Amino acid sequence: MLTAAPISCFLNFAALAASRGLTHYFRTHFLDQTFKNAYHANAFDLMLLIPYFVVLVLLASYGVHRYILVYLYFKNKKKRTTEPTEKFSELPRLTVQLPIFNEQYVIERLVDAVCRLDYPREKLDIQVLDDSTDETIAVARGLVERYAALGHPITYHRRRNREGFKAGALAEGLKTAKGEFVAIFDADFVPPEDFLLRTVHHFTDPKIGMVQTRWTHINRHYSFLTEVEAILLDGHFVLEHSGRASSGVFFNFNGTAGLWRRCAIEESGGWQHDTLTLEIYLSPRCGVSRRTAG
Repeated sequence: MLTAAPISCFLNFAALAASRGLTHYFRTHFLDQTFKNAYHANAFDLMLLIPYFVVLVLLASYGVHRYILVYLYFKNKKKRTTEPTEKFSELPRLTVQLPIFNEQYVIERLVDAVCRLDYPREKLDIQVLDDSTDETIAVARGLVERYAALGHPITYHRRRNREGFKAGALAEGLKTAKGEFVAIFDADFVPPEDFLLRTVHHFTDPKIGMVQTRWTHINRHYSFLTEVEAILLDGHFVLEHSGRASSGVFFNFNGTAGLWRRCAIEESGGWQHDTLTLEIYLSPRCGVSRRTAG
């Protein structure tokens, strides 16, 4: 059994060794003049080192930002929005916009899924906004005619030019839209039947301007690449969007699988095509609160 005296001596020796070790490290790394003036920075080195450290700082900042989002997600995990606080006593009129461009292989699946949405037909209008330049034109027009004959409130819209691309198509469709709220789906999406009823009631809060829903994946297990993409998108929606929304900070619309209050779009300047990321550009201009649903 060790006595107090040997233990005290051991601690003193350890402290002395540590101090000598630190002193030696400091002296050899910062005070040693052996190789002083052996190297002089030149323009070529600076051209390499400055961009390297700039990129390093940016990547480090991005990494810190991701850690903050993860922290916010777990901190406010219990606050995430799943169900609306209230429900409309009478469902509002709603427009579904389907902007497409050369999507002949998936347009039928999209139109079929949208026409199956559980919502009163008299309060719903569906717009197929077709900017296609190939066989999709005939396919989409034929689908619209067929579903319209079955009683679905669906119409086909085609512009004379593609000015503004997707943003231009959405803005053009909004001119004839009848809905107080606007749902948007890209061609590769398959909304579930209860999508509208699960999202529209969030707008009972007058401060809500947009509801963005999480994306899921039809072909998640198709290949290694689809697995990786699914993981990245899950991180974006589950961690980033949920963390931002539950913390009350800004997050953006993702261009599809979401629902907008029409007046929020119009009051924010509408869809503008002077940027490639039209949905991200509209979101900060929308001066209202936003939340995710699910």
